[in-house]
Amino acid sequence: MKDVMGLMKKAQEMQSRMQQMQAELESATVEGVSGGGVVKVTLTGAGQMKSISIDPSLLKADEREIVEDLIVAAHEDARRRVAQVSEEKMKSVTAGIQLPPGMKLPF
Repeated sequence: MKDVMGLMKKAQEMQSRMQQMQAELESATVEGVSGGGVVKVTLTGAGQMKSISIDPSLLKADEREIVEDLIVAAHEDARRRVAQVSEEKMKSVTAGIQLPPGMKLPF
């Protein structure tokens, strides 16, 4: 019986560490570049786009901010759609079984 209790305790500790790691990852930011640095994108660890920068040499100067905002909005729309598709597929996998709040599969 001690082995089972020890295993349960270790599983809880690992779950706590995983949650902490996920929180740290979500607060991190990374920058991706392309075209020798003429296009830069900043994402959170959760994949949310925070900003985009396009070198003015690629666009008409007075349209740059509009294009940047449109790209960010399109990225966010696509990210939401991916989440919806994922949720729908997960519902079909769980066959309607209600999981406790915050619990996601795979474990």
